[in-house]
Amino acid sequence: MTPRRAQPACPDVEPLGDTALLLRFGDRIDAASNARVHAAAATLRAAALPGVVDVVPAYASLALHYSPGVWREGTLAPWRRFADAVRDALAVTSIVPAQPSREVDIPVCYGGEHGPDLDALAAALGLTADEVIARHSGGDYRVAMLGFAPGFPYLLGLDASLHAARRARPRTRVPRGSVAIGGAQTGIYPSELPGGWQLIGRTPLVLFDPQREPACVLAPGDVVRLRPITRAESDAIEREAAR
Repeated sequence: MTPRRAQPACPDVEPLGDTALLLRFGDRIDAASNARVHAAAATLRAAALPGVVDVVPAYASLALHYSPGVWREGTLAPWRRFADAVRDALAVTSIVPAQPSREVDIPVCYGGEHGPDLDALAAALGLTADEVIARHSGGDYRVAMLGFAPGFPYLLGLDASLHAARRARPRTRVPRGSVAIGGAQTGIYPSELPGGWQLIGRTPLVLFDPQREPACVLAPGDVVRLRPITRAESDAIEREAAR
């Protein structure tokens, strides 16, 4: 029997320039709002509305990039015609095959040169470094969205005991692959970038490569598991990738 997908509630809809719509499902970073975003994204992809170029989920909003010429008819503005079609699509509960989340294993070398903020962060939280590593790698994360930079995954599911403020002074250069905590979130820098999150480890995997198809290792909705590895294991993975 084909499972029935939950019907996403109709969000607030507004134009985003003249070639996109923004659907708002709330204004908080939480799993419930993000689940509604991903349900709406799945529903609209299945609806295959004419002229849709891209569907881009964020934490509590969804951007729909489209060709306005497809929706230009009569006196009603194209974005309003498209918005009406979007609302109609979301108002119908479709029976579609359930799409299981991908499960992606990310190896992480914690502490030392790869995680320069780990010890200070652990002390500030009243934990040992090993306890931070165990809690950080002990659960499942969901990719809420990609943003900030190509391939940067914002991961929901950080243990509440690890929530920590960003650094008072951001770094101008954060190494590629750095695994970090910022507030109630954790994420992974896909390339060398400036950033103010607390760096606790690094993955040897290349999360974003424009010459690769697909360019991003992770996608919104993926389930991510962080697996602690040693420095030697990390170096070996990097050497193998460089061949």
